[in-house]
Amino acid sequence: MAEPDAQDQTPQLLIQTEDHTTVIRLSGDWTLRQLQANPALGKQLKQLPKTAKNSHWDTSAIQVLDSFAALLIWQAWQEQFPANLTSTPEQTKLFTRWQQQVIPAPEIPPPFFQHLRSEGKRFYTACRLEATVLLVLLGQLLLDTAYLSTHPRSIPWAEISDTIYDAGVKALGITALVGFLIGIVLSYLSALQLKMFGAEIYIINILGLSVIRELGPLLAAILVAGRSGSAMTAQIGIMRVTEELDALSALGISHSMRLVLPKVAALIVVMPLLSVWTNAAAMFGGILSAQSILDISYRQFLLKMPDTVPLANLYISLGKSAVFGLLIALLACHFGFKIKPNTESLGNETTNSVVAAITVVIMVDAIFAILFMNVGMP
Repeated sequence: MAEPDAQDQTPQLLIQTEDHTTVIRLSGDWTLRQLQANPALGKQLKQLPKTAKNSHWDTSAIQVLDSFAALLIWQAWQEQFPANLTSTPEQTKLFTRWQQQVIPAPEIPPPFFQHLRSEGKRFYTACRLEATVLLVLLGQLLLDTAYLSTHPRSIPWAEISDTIYDAGVKALGITALVGFLIGIVLSYLSALQLKMFGAEIYIINILGLSVIRELGPLLAAILVAGRSGSAMTAQIGIMRVTEELDALSALGISHSMRLVLPKVAALIVVMPLLSVWTNAAAMFGGILSAQSILDISYRQFLLKMPDTVPLANLYISLGKSAVFGLLIALLACHFGFKIKPNTESLGNETTNSVVAAITVVIMVDAIFAILFMNVGMP
């Protein structure tokens, strides 16, 4: 037996005019599989004008018709039989079945859930757009790094040095003060609980792990994000307002090479050092508090510390601090370039920069805590 011609199985829609009457003829196999292979045909059927149901429809040449194709045709008829129809009895039964089918109206969620869903979609779209822009900025940063590795004379040492001084040296005072106070508070509160159980010596474990592993890097990153990150964003914003960015572009100077890369490189270097500095200040405050409340001497505290806090915790602290510096600098530059040449935008984007940087730092810190929860424990 000869196989049927593939051309005869392909669904076709033909519109002709006969005796001043529009005739729409359908032929071939009108099935879900064939319509998926010919998506343009389904779109053509849906785009027929509303007056098409008043035309003469001829479906008798359809060889195979399933329920899906019958529904598409029925919807093209606006769920009413056309005035002139030529079809087989089997086809008429399929159309009649759809005529008798009661399609329930979609449930309309309450206004609160509609608003919640719309806000969720907006938030998802905004996050995806921000992530895409940040990924492009990071890719450009990698390209600049690769270029500078082969052209060391082009490295912007002056800009990197200035950023290290502004973000690092000038932040030593505030980070030391905050770290010292946090160490005192943590030691004092822990001592009150440990004295109840006669476990005063474990104050060394609590202070060592919590400060070196978590609080030191996190405090330093939050302070740098609020102090230096906002300054970086405002600096780039002012350059937008004063049209300095346009002048750099006119001179052919790369924004990422002269503005982004120095800030990122400086914070990657500065953040681990500030983390160690904050750890030292917090530990000093904790030692003072422990001596006055629990009568634990400095010597005992310092000799016991290496045994209770493995060195891996310091490596984790330095590693996450470098990541924090990279993220803070990228977010500061990203929101800085978003600033428009007006004062309102300058204030809004600077605020967004600080909030985003602190939020991302806390999220990344939680990820580090989960990934390395079994590393560096005594």
